[in-house]
Amino acid sequence: MANIIAKIRLPYYTTFSKIFLLKKTGFIILILPVLLIGNTTVVDPPQVEITNGIIHALLYLPDAENGYYRGSRFDWSGIVSNLDYRGHTFYGQWFPKYNPRLHEAVMGPVEDFLPVGFDETNTEKSFLKIGIGVLSKADTSRYSIVTPYEIINPGIWKIKKEANTIKFLQMLSDTLYSYRYIKTITLIQGKPEMVIDHSLKNTGKRTIETSVYNHNFFMLDQQITGPGFTITFPFNLTSEGGKPELAGIAGNRIIFNKELAKNEHVYYTSLTGYSDSVKDYDIKVENEASGAGARITSDRPLSKLAFWSASTTVCPEPYIHIKINPGESFSWKIFYNYYSLK
Repeated sequence: MANIIAKIRLPYYTTFSKIFLLKKTGFIILILPVLLIGNTTVVDPPQVEITNGIIHALLYLPDAENGYYRGSRFDWSGIVSNLDYRGHTFYGQWFPKYNPRLHEAVMGPVEDFLPVGFDETNTEKSFLKIGIGVLSKADTSRYSIVTPYEIINPGIWKIKKEANTIKFLQMLSDTLYSYRYIKTITLIQGKPEMVIDHSLKNTGKRTIETSVYNHNFFMLDQQITGPGFTITFPFNLTSEGGKPELAGIAGNRIIFNKELAKNEHVYYTSLTGYSDSVKDYDIKVENEASGAGARITSDRPLSKLAFWSASTTVCPEPYIHIKINPGESFSWKIFYNYYSLK
């Protein structure tokens, strides 16, 4: 039977108490440990563990007062801070400085929905970011991922957890856009596999059209990004951008020519060569030195593909296009298979 972890109305309504699950029990306890960030003491962000006995995952929970991530870029649900399998770890804190409102202070397979309604030529002062809520446009004329937009309507979050599954539900009701968003993360019984299942229903009066990509902040055994990594696709790649002196394309693979220094990044803004078949949403990230590997597939086709990496993380970024008329729904799944090369 599912444990209802929380029904959350973010700070504009009520306060969400810290909730942790006692490992291997069904009991819920309220605790308020602390986290030190520099010289500042803050309440430790709420986090839970799910496991199928083969892989274990730690996830941070949405919380506008004490959540690990409170930025205005990424979906607040499903932030996987760590996942381990057969002695390998796949995610972690890849960035050197932490601030809960920093746009990139997230980990794991996190998702970013492109803004809805930001570029409309009317006089509206707000726009929509699914998985976050309604945000104020402030004084910016162009949307920027680094701008800390004010969240003026975060909706209501509900969370349910079982041993190997956690379900996030966000309900947003607003004058411009309304929706019901469900994300369920399941560790499949008997397999080293994680499935992220999404459902988005448009409950408002305006069409919701956006694209969502998963940033996939991989940290395979915390290996430095370099020649040990290979990213493989089922089609030959063509590209825009990138830094060939750091990483290049060899047929259907991205390979690194050197270890990246702390201030070096690789960014392919657009990788092409894929078709409209779901079979082309098939990405492998492997590290030969540590022997860790992960494969990502989906039940929806790619609408765009990018790639970014820093010295601490490797990030294929596959996009899915979404268009939902009022009263309609859209669903999609992403499958993660974790394995060892040795």
